[in-house]
Amino acid sequence: MTTSPAEERICVGTIAGSFGVRGEVRLKSFCANPEDIEIYSPLSTEDGSQSFPVVLTRSVKNGFAARLGGVETKEEADALRGVQLFAPRDRLPALPDDEFYYTDLIGLEVLDTGGTLLGRVKDVQNHGAGDLLEIQTPGQTATVLLPFTRAHVPTVDLDAGRIIADPPEGLL
Repeated sequence: MTTSPAEERICVGTIAGSFGVRGEVRLKSFCANPEDIEIYSPLSTEDGSQSFPVVLTRSVKNGFAARLGGVETKEEADALRGVQLFAPRDRLPALPDDEFYYTDLIGLEVLDTGGTLLGRVKDVQNHGAGDLLEIQTPGQTATVLLPFTRAHVPTVDLDAGRIIADPPEGLL
């Protein structure tokens, strides 16, 4: 089954646990403008089984305190810890040519500048120092992390389903 672009969803945040005793949650936003997460409400769980209207109540360290529709107690909020929240792609802004949603990169072939297949993008990670492409190399179980910078990834061609990479010497 294929998903139409209108049905495709993008992860825009995660619930980091409860905040206080009245059912508020601590919400981490993955949006370029963190407070925009409220604009994309209602947000759903990854499997789409639950949907929540979101109202940000205040900024807190590393995120926001928020009210989720249907969540009334601290216990209900605690039970949602770690749940990722998704918005329909068609509600999100179009990106400039040099920016990408992580989901668009996963699964792309990665070729070197000579056209040799290096692998496929398994995941995109960011541990605070910039984006990294996790590359699954052919015939290997271990993955390689490639810095997602213009120097190391000069071309991303979503239409062709490939990335041209110039990895640092010795990485692959």
